[in-house]
Formats: sequence, structure tokens, C-alpha cells
Amino acid sequence: MRIIVLSDSHGNSFNIRKAVDRQPNAEFVIFLGDGEWDFKNCHIDKPSIAVKGNCDWGSDLPAFAFTQENGYNIYCTHGYMENVKYGNDRLKMRAADYQAHIALYGHTHNPVTFYEDGIWFVNPGSIRDGNYAVIDLEKNGIMPVLMKI
Repeated sequence: MRIIVLSDSHGNSFNIRKAVDRQPNAEFVIFLGDGEWDFKNCHIDKPSIAVKGNCDWGSDLPAFAFTQENGYNIYCTHGYMENVKYGNDRLKMRAADYQAHIALYGHTHNPVTFYEDGIWFVNPGSIRDGNYAVIDLEKNGIMPVLMKI
């Protein structure tokens, strides 16, 4: 199963559509905030979830979400409530609390993946700048890949 992970569009819905179109085999899309209306206006025809970012004023989206896909627990957040611009300690604790296999976050606009204490941490970077991630969830493991449009 392939998941597309997007964050921080900040007015650039074109890049959201472009990333989704480049991944026709993806089965699920996760949007990590700061561009709620960009994401909604793309009318993605795949199952998806979205969380709000610190710039999604008046949003009724949740601040974080938890989903289980293909047997893996995924914690999704924009990252501002976990203060990810100042380190990942709070994010790591939240992901562990949810027994996550994967923790997804945005906010910093810096694409990064790392593996620690049995959890993959993935920040796709800013889709406004052409950055996104795909994550393949297979029975034999998790493979996150940072992508560029």
C-alpha cells in the first residue's frame, strides 16, 4: 500500500494536485495542515485524512489524527502543538503514547526521515516548495521516501 504525505501548501493547490497525479498507484493521502482549503479544493478522489496547521485559522479539522493502515499505526500532526521547530522530544512521546509505527509531521518545511525506537518519523517538507513523501506499507516493512516535484 502506498500513502502520499503532504504538508504546508500555503496557497499552492497546484502542487498538491501535481504530487497526487504523479502517484497514481497511491491508495491513501494524508495532509498535515497549513493549507486546508488548498487540499479541500483539489477534490482528491482517494481516501484521505487531514489535520489543521497553525495557519489554518477557523479550521474544524483536528489538531492530530491517528489511523491504522495495512496493519501499521500512524500518528499524524502538523507539529506546532509538539513544538517540532525546537526539537522532536514531544513528538516522540506522543507517537509512543499511540504505539505508532510512523509519526508524520510538518510545520518546519524541512523534509526529513529518521528511525528511532521502532518508529519512523517523516516530515514531507512543504508541498508549496515541491516537497512531499510517499510511504510504502508492506507486510515486510515500512519504506518512506522523500520526493520532489
